[in-house]
Amino acid sequence: MPRNYSAREAAQRLGISLDTLRRWDRQGRIRVRRDAANRRVVSAREIERLRGRETHGLSARNRLPGVVRSVQVEGLLAQVRISVTGPVEITAIVTADAVAELGLERGAPASAVVKSTSIMVER
Repeated sequence: MPRNYSAREAAQRLGISLDTLRRWDRQGRIRVRRDAANRRVVSAREIERLRGRETHGLSARNRLPGVVRSVQVEGLLAQVRISVTGPVEITAIVTADAVAELGLERGAPASAVVKSTSIMVER
């Protein structure tokens, strides 16, 4: 049977605050169910969908899960805008090949991975 998490546990697994999880629910960015007591319940599958695939060996600890707002590809490079919380957006310049490999498109879940002065994108 698939594992379900309380809203607090889900927020911890996603690396976001409980308030952010509630806001995402209101905005339709996360799929939640309600239990018999009308509390939010999040499936393990939904958490994995939002987290994207694990990146083994990556030392960056600051992952900001969000939704791709725009992708502009010009030649070998692409500009990817990710909405991470509320009105906050992160813009990353990545290769056009990375956009294709990650399947980045408007509305897709993705995470901005921040390491020092670099921002990487994972999905």
